[in-house]
Amino acid sequence: MAEKIFMISVNQKRYEIKEGDLRLEQALSQNHDIPLEIASILIKRDISCDEAEDFLNPTLKRYLLDPVHLKDFQKAVDRLYEALMHKEKIVIYGDYDVDGATSSAVWKRYLNACGVGCDIFIPRRLEEGYGPNKEALLELKNKGAQVVIFVDCGTTAFDELSYAKEIGLDCLIFDHHAGATTLPEAVSIINPNRLDEDSPLTYLCAAGVSFVFLTGLNRFLRQKGWFEKIPEPNLLSLLDLVALGTVCDVMPLKNLNRAFVKQGLKIMKQRHNIGLRALCDVSGLDSTPSSYHLGFVLGPRVNAGGRVGESHLGSLLLSTNDPSCAQEIAKKLNHYNEERKTIEHQVLEESLNQIFLKNLEKDPVLLVQGNGWHPGVIGIVASRLKEKFKKPACVIAFDEHGIGKGSGRSVTGVHLGMCMHKAVHHKLLLHGGGHEMAAGFTVLKDSFEAFYDFVQQDLKDSLEGYKPIEYLDAVLSLQGLNPNFLEKLSLLEPYGAGHPSPRFLVQNCRVENAFPMGEGHARFELKTLDNFTIKAVSFRLTETPLETVIFSREKKLYDVVVQPKLDTFGGRNAVQVIVEDFIEM
Repeated sequence: MAEKIFMISVNQKRYEIKEGDLRLEQALSQNHDIPLEIASILIKRDISCDEAEDFLNPTLKRYLLDPVHLKDFQKAVDRLYEALMHKEKIVIYGDYDVDGATSSAVWKRYLNACGVGCDIFIPRRLEEGYGPNKEALLELKNKGAQVVIFVDCGTTAFDELSYAKEIGLDCLIFDHHAGATTLPEAVSIINPNRLDEDSPLTYLCAAGVSFVFLTGLNRFLRQKGWFEKIPEPNLLSLLDLVALGTVCDVMPLKNLNRAFVKQGLKIMKQRHNIGLRALCDVSGLDSTPSSYHLGFVLGPRVNAGGRVGESHLGSLLLSTNDPSCAQEIAKKLNHYNEERKTIEHQVLEESLNQIFLKNLEKDPVLLVQGNGWHPGVIGIVASRLKEKFKKPACVIAFDEHGIGKGSGRSVTGVHLGMCMHKAVHHKLLLHGGGHEMAAGFTVLKDSFEAFYDFVQQDLKDSLEGYKPIEYLDAVLSLQGLNPNFLEKLSLLEPYGAGHPSPRFLVQNCRVENAFPMGEGHARFELKTLDNFTIKAVSFRLTETPLETVIFSREKKLYDVVVQPKLDTFGGRNAVQVIVEDFIEM
């Protein structure tokens, strides 16, 4: 076996460049008529020659399974058909994040296209919290609701769904969060991650689960003659929403998810969804959308309403057909997103101070808490901490009553959601759950210390010997990062969880002409020994080793970890790189 290239960066990250297999790379390149550089990246990412075609050109036809295999499928279809036939009032009850907003909008748009009216209800994050609550359910019942469709929530809402049944609400759940050993009372629970389910679609978000189910419901309605007098809904037109939910919920971009995002980006490019069009305009997004734009431009704005503003705005934006309404909501969400950034920065700074003051970075799991922290940003802060320290992180915001809302983010191979289920079982949490990479929970101040110890002990074995390694795709010259190469690289899109944007090591570079950009960012140039120069940017530098390197006047040579991007602003067609790290030579 060839010796691996292994490096430690100024950020103390461990980098490795996988050795390729020239024979396999050449075979893949020839068999699929793709550039050798792209074949090399695929082989290094464990995509075989047999898998390459489906990976490069994922289709719904290849991966979309018949939803009849899902438990409770027919129960859900029968109850919804009854509701449609008798014109019962249907309410879609969603979570306040992007997956909740997109799945709610998918359902509303589909039912509206079937000639059926429905309402969307999104709980207020601060006042009502995540998932079903009894007060909201009673209010919906008093307003005439007969059927409630829960999306991205409900799988562990035992008391609330028992109450819903008592007051005469029929509940259907379309979720993807891990279930407990028992299930709540509901007409149907469509969830690939319920413990008694054997569906292979465990990697879908709620929007994806909803879409898969709707293909079956649509077929059933067609067979019943529902579309004899009205046009059949165009299910494919909903894929822009499914793609947005998939990327923003950090679902792995494999198999059906990859097809969802690949096809969804094509739909989004057509700008048919009025709400998404307005959001693109207010975000300044006038280029062809990519998964990057979903995750870092559009998603945060949809999320902002649920985090620091009005929880229902995201779903309302994505489901409206009124251009003036969409423009107004998009502007509000853009404003809330700016407000969110300010609050997030403050909580992150206080979290880091707590970690360094108490030496918490030595713990297997980072767990910080604060009085009065805004619950709407704790998930983002947990993500930032996970990225910085390369270990699971949980952030808890306690209110004046000693009730803490917590959010956690995990690393590959450590199931944080299951840990929270165990903590609920041990009565250390009031509520808790999630999936492998993310979790939410509620903890009392008096239980915090016991919960803290439990989490550290429960996840200790999973993290034993865990040393995160970041993989780079290749060593390239700076001159090799040109528009022609980036055009070849686009064959690998879309990028996301499990298939990140390619990163390369360029050697023997120095930093020149560095200037601050925005809050904590920088723009500069990378220059080689033979004076070839390329434009570069780097983000979130404040008080990091990267800040020292970039603004140093020593002009030392470094090997540099970069992501290349094509800069098309103002009609240009130039390459710039995002610099992620430096490795001293």
